[in-house]
Amino acid sequence: MIYIEMHKIAVIGLGYVGLPLAVELGKKYPVAGYDTNEKRIGELQSGIDRTREVDGESLANVTKHFGQCDRGLTFSSDVDSIRDCNIYIVTVPTPLTKFKTPDLEPLLNASATIGRILKKGDIVVYESTVYPGCTEEDCVPVLEKYSGLKYNEDFFCGYSPERINPGDKTNTLTTVRKVVSGSNAEVTDVIDGLYASVIQAGTFRASSIKVAEAAKAIENTQRDVNISFVNELSLIFDRMGIDTQEVLEAAATKWNFLRFTPGLVGGHCISIDPYYLLHKSQCLGYNPQVILSGRSINDEMGRFVARKTVKLMISKEIKILKSKALVLGFTFKENCPDTRNTKVIDVVNELKDFGMEVDVYDPYAWREEVLAEYGIELLARQPDMTAYQVLVLAVAHDAFKSLDFTFVRNQPAVLFDVKGVLPVELVDGRL
Repeated sequence: MIYIEMHKIAVIGLGYVGLPLAVELGKKYPVAGYDTNEKRIGELQSGIDRTREVDGESLANVTKHFGQCDRGLTFSSDVDSIRDCNIYIVTVPTPLTKFKTPDLEPLLNASATIGRILKKGDIVVYESTVYPGCTEEDCVPVLEKYSGLKYNEDFFCGYSPERINPGDKTNTLTTVRKVVSGSNAEVTDVIDGLYASVIQAGTFRASSIKVAEAAKAIENTQRDVNISFVNELSLIFDRMGIDTQEVLEAAATKWNFLRFTPGLVGGHCISIDPYYLLHKSQCLGYNPQVILSGRSINDEMGRFVARKTVKLMISKEIKILKSKALVLGFTFKENCPDTRNTKVIDVVNELKDFGMEVDVYDPYAWREEVLAEYGIELLARQPDMTAYQVLVLAVAHDAFKSLDFTFVRNQPAVLFDVKGVLPVELVDGRL
């Protein structure tokens, strides 16, 4: 029996996923945004979102209405601020360990926090990407342990996978259809109604939590496999002396050809989710071949870019040892500050292994976080590109597309365009 009469929502984790969700829900319901990062909370209270997913005006509009007409949004790192909520939505990250196995610590810590304040009739909804079965097999026992309550009798759960695409201002939270599921039919109704009230594109009701978890796992795994295919083609065509981009353009003239492009596959979704599915599969005694092969190819592309660049240097008789290289872009994708699991680091490290002096410039990335996570001190401002023997355009930020690279024609230098956005006659190499 569900006792909820009025939604009072807590969103646990205010990153790329949690903040946009909290803002949209706050337009219609009283919402408490919770995060253990006190610096993040302070910034949000000041109207600053360093992820660039929500602008200051939107933050101000939704926070000023708290307590009025039973809607609005507050931010806090104090657990007491979410104690009186009855719906808890978990949007914490689910990264990998150094052994590329699921790291459930953030998820289980969030579950323990909720468990300590969980009440009869409350609903806990997970949005974090997991493997099928994780919610009920890993998270629910933690909720039961810390609350002393019984699952599906005293409290209930649901799963509604996030579909946030950092930096994408077209496919946003409200314009992408939302998959919803609950631990029973009545709970599914409640969760469906909640999300349907803010998602313009509508919802899709999965038959079970496990089905919803599996749907999320294969969304990004499918894309990872498709990209690995064109990355492998790039490796093959490089040996043939064929331009991969030209081949893809020709093949794309067929009506049913799927246009994927080669590149560095990083970020918190595509490069991580396959390992969650792989882990669960191996636990069941099956070792996936296609998924594992795709991951191996994509994980190698950063080193390939660096080695190809060095070969181009040799062909131009440019000295490798102590030569200066500039890598433009460090985030995992264009026009966003997200550096989680960026594969540009592989390019940087491989160039350094060849004895080169490597600088990295990215006007979008957070310099302090890059230094703490990767040990790289990003340049504070755009340098004089003519001072470098190697230029690697690693991320297609809009700010880079207008740069003048024509000087490379008049001096011994190598220009490698990872994303294939520069004029082909200007670059020495591209994927």
